[in-house]
Amino acid sequence: MAQVDTLFSEDGHEVLRFADLVVGEGVQANQFCIRHNDRAALIDPGGDLTYTPLAIALSRRVNLDGLDYILASHQDPDIIASLPRWLMHTRCQVVVSRLWSRFLPHLASSYVTGKMGEQLQARILGVADEGKVLPFAGTELWVLPAHFLHSVGNFSFYDPLSGILFSGDIGASLDGEEGQVDNFADHCHSMLGFHRRYMASNRACRLWVAMVRKLAPRMIVPQHGGYFEGANVDHFLGWLASLECGVDLLDSGNYRLPSRYGVT
Repeated sequence: MAQVDTLFSEDGHEVLRFADLVVGEGVQANQFCIRHNDRAALIDPGGDLTYTPLAIALSRRVNLDGLDYILASHQDPDIIASLPRWLMHTRCQVVVSRLWSRFLPHLASSYVTGKMGEQLQARILGVADEGKVLPFAGTELWVLPAHFLHSVGNFSFYDPLSGILFSGDIGASLDGEEGQVDNFADHCHSMLGFHRRYMASNRACRLWVAMVRKLAPRMIVPQHGGYFEGANVDHFLGWLASLECGVDLLDSGNYRLPSRYGVT
């Protein structure tokens, strides 16, 4: 059964975190909903593994007729593979990097594309690299550049009313603390391997951190694992800004022919 946490609730504005929806071998992921009165936005809803339990859990808290947006940080299956179902069963618009907007229809079956026709592409809002401010139920949602962390077209999302930054794979952890991170020093080890391999470079990390520090978010919530609040927001940003990762770690040993050629 889905775990649902309320991360923020004030004056008709609510932020919900859904967890433990994946059954089987798939990697666990968090899904998030921002609700403002009778309108809603869903962040990184996942694939077929999560669609049914998420739709059921979400419908208990939100009228799906009021779902205005699905915000996709990037194109990975655990982010947006359930796209056809949300498009068929709601009237939402899908927000994603313009680099991926023409690829997403490949996730849809011929039945879905035949049923929706040109409407399929029309409901995908491709955002330019610099990001965008989205109108949302009389408030705003911010689409912030997070390119190469890890996707070439990647965004973070910020909700100004709650002060929550939705960071996608940035800050993701495997086998670390779930829910709010308490001991950052212990938790950071569960992020290290993933970030060293999946994040493109320290330069990209530092540029993103510099942007985020200007926001001073109250909370940073990744798509996988625990989230950061209070002093741990600054601990996480400092850790990420100093991290060597991706191309920083490459040398000729990473580009060798297979050993059967006898070449070193």
